[in-house]
Amino acid sequence: MFMDYTYDQLVDRKDLLYIDVRSQQEFNESTIPGAVNIPLFSNEERAIIGTIYKQESPEKARDVGVTMASAKIPAIVSQVKQIAQHGQVVVFCWRGGMRSKTVATLADLMNIPIIRLTGGYRAFRQHVIGCFDRMLPSDLSPLVVLHGMTGVGKTMILHELLKRGEPVLDLEHLAQHRGSAFGGIGLNPANQRQFDAQLFQQLQEVTKAPYLFIEAESRRIGKVYMPEFLFEAKRKGTNIAITASIELRVKRTLAQYKVVDEDLWYQECEVAVSRIEKRFSPDMRKQAREYLVQRQYDPLIEIMMTHYYDPLYRHAMDNYEQDFVTVEAVTIAKAADQIQKIAYGLMR
Repeated sequence: MFMDYTYDQLVDRKDLLYIDVRSQQEFNESTIPGAVNIPLFSNEERAIIGTIYKQESPEKARDVGVTMASAKIPAIVSQVKQIAQHGQVVVFCWRGGMRSKTVATLADLMNIPIIRLTGGYRAFRQHVIGCFDRMLPSDLSPLVVLHGMTGVGKTMILHELLKRGEPVLDLEHLAQHRGSAFGGIGLNPANQRQFDAQLFQQLQEVTKAPYLFIEAESRRIGKVYMPEFLFEAKRKGTNIAITASIELRVKRTLAQYKVVDEDLWYQECEVAVSRIEKRFSPDMRKQAREYLVQRQYDPLIEIMMTHYYDPLYRHAMDNYEQDFVTVEAVTIAKAADQIQKIAYGLMR
């Protein structure tokens, strides 16, 4: 017989392979990081069963569900069997109900070792929220916080540090948003559940790091908010102010944000300008619109930086009590070298 385990009992195990048997829509909205989706019902089938459950009866819904699932059983068992060759399988649905019980029972009948997650995805979500609520800023490794105006290369430096094997917490990547009016271009912004799950996983991976690199994000990043303990730890970290010339900043910003499709890029720029142009003077608003229509993106980006984003960043940096160490990012590699030296100094 398959075994039921809570997430608390499984959280420290490294041999687990999670299978999410919810619908693809549910899986796409949020899941346990690393889970594989083997849906017992399609999005449409789930909707039909839910309607029958509400409008007719739970018994009728179960009967229809059995009929829908029966034709899929061989394929589902085959997929579970293949995954089980690489580790201990844990199956889950929304609340550890009939869907996960069905798949676990089928696997057990085929002598496939399988665990069912008690409480399903909901239990995992509650575990994450509970951990975040209990965590204190002091529970984290010392943070090295990268500040700087738009385009100085903060994200590029984080990626360079990550390539060198340094402990990095890339919040923009987790949020799938770059934290500006252009932040969601070419990305699919994460929801809060997705962000929290990925953050929880990354924090587990860096628990023993001597320090942790992070970008100076605001509390809100795209559609999500960072938890309170992390926001406070960021405020108490070692501050590094990264600088670069305006020409280099414009170049790096275009390299980071611009998409290949010219028409799509124009549309995204128009949306971004519309969001912030009310902060411009009438003359500057007119100039920005002219650059946009003429598709002169270099001067347009410069206007947006110098007249909107730079003042915001200066104000944000003024709210930090600790001093700043300045690093000039003429090249990303050299800036990463200097920042590593600063981090090494924290270990002395």
